[in-house]
Amino acid sequence: MSAADLERRLATLTAVGLADIDEAGAGLLTRVDRKYVLPAVALATLPLTDGARVLEIEGRRTSQYASVYFDTPALASYLGAAHRRRGRYKVRTRTYADSGDCFVEVKTRGARGATVKLRQPHDGAAHELTDAARAFTTSTLGPHRPLDGPLRPTLANRYRRTTLLVDGGRPGAIARTTIDTDLVWVDAETGDERPLGPLVVVETKTGASPSVTDRLLWRHGHRPVRISKYGTGMAVLHPELPLTPWRRVLDRHIEPYERLTAGV
Repeated sequence: MSAADLERRLATLTAVGLADIDEAGAGLLTRVDRKYVLPAVALATLPLTDGARVLEIEGRRTSQYASVYFDTPALASYLGAAHRRRGRYKVRTRTYADSGDCFVEVKTRGARGATVKLRQPHDGAAHELTDAARAFTTSTLGPHRPLDGPLRPTLANRYRRTTLLVDGGRPGAIARTTIDTDLVWVDAETGDERPLGPLVVVETKTGASPSVTDRLLWRHGHRPVRISKYGTGMAVLHPELPLTPWRRVLDRHIEPYERLTAGV
């Protein structure tokens, strides 16, 4: 599915704003995420938009995102995720390229594996943490997640995102589905880039109950995978690192595409 094809499908949907998402209860900062990787051609055959509403901001139904991830010299954030450590965390800046708004965000794991994300506006450059951003990070991580060194930029990415509101899988529940296309990972030190190519990342953000999107993907043979825009990107760019959690998505999705484009 091309960007133009997706735009045509989105044009038929009822639009909602950020306030509608919050009012519907879909703007959850504490949630369960399920992620799927599928070829864009497969996305074109799935009725993901049936019955959905689409987030529209200033007339745009897809938005350009850019993130910069920060880690310690010992890669404590990456290794915490790679080894599934209880106190794992991620720190990033996220820039909404269309508006220029930027936030510093800290993601941790809460009860029962739920993702907890806290953020605040960021006034500095996206690839730098200001004193205020560092203080916010330290406060958010708390005494049980002490940093083992100064945070520095390690990975950046950019992609286009579409956000849908869908049936949350139980009476009265509303869930979010995001569709990320044109994902590119960038080594923050060397500038080396690795595109995800014709692969799409679909993510559902729900409470405990699977959403209508999850059930649709399951019926068509797509299962949740472990993919992290930070962890998987680091594993792709630095194959010498431990990569156990992302081995399956690398083997089944990313490496076959890279071999195909390389003519191997």
